[in-house]
Amino acid sequence: MEPIVIAVAGGTASGKTTVANEILRRVGAEHIACIPHDAYYRDLSHLPPSERAKVNFDHPDSLETDLLIQHVKDLRAGRAVEIPVYDFTNHTRTQRTRRVEPARVILVEGILVFVEPELRDLFDVKLYVDSDADERFIRRLRRDIEKRGRTVESVCEQYLGTVRPMHLEFVEPSKRYADVIIPGGGFNEVAIEMVAARVRGMLEEQCP
Repeated sequence: MEPIVIAVAGGTASGKTTVANEILRRVGAEHIACIPHDAYYRDLSHLPPSERAKVNFDHPDSLETDLLIQHVKDLRAGRAVEIPVYDFTNHTRTQRTRRVEPARVILVEGILVFVEPELRDLFDVKLYVDSDADERFIRRLRRDIEKRGRTVESVCEQYLGTVRPMHLEFVEPSKRYADVIIPGGGFNEVAIEMVAARVRGMLEEQCP
């Protein structure tokens, strides 16, 4: 039996991680191998710190998606993978990796996971988490200050300079590939339970 591959996309701070965690909780974490796309940001240790912050992290080229594609294929084939561990404060990959074992469900989450056709074709279920732009900006501002050591000024400059333009160019158009659009982010209990019930049903069909 091949695993069920689920993708959760949406704009920055839209509630993707909340939705992914709710699916984990409702379906059972023991059944799911979870992979965040942002673990695959390219290593920028060859650049001075002042130059790293200028990189457009919201463009598809900033991510090593080829490696993610290979890892999803490996998991589908029953092979464990070692995914990168990224340091968002310093914009570098650490020397550590995180081992992910094969599971009956593979869950891939990230803002740009619907953009690359080769990656998109690996997904059995595609979810897009849709939230108001103002709410997303406020959540991102809080997250980047509290968890990633950024300043208010740097977050605002990045949002206006790259995050918003790349959202309009890449993320928002990718919504058309979704099988299910979840409005209201991670607070849409009805939509999340419907998705979780569908996944549970698919697992039961595999092993009645």
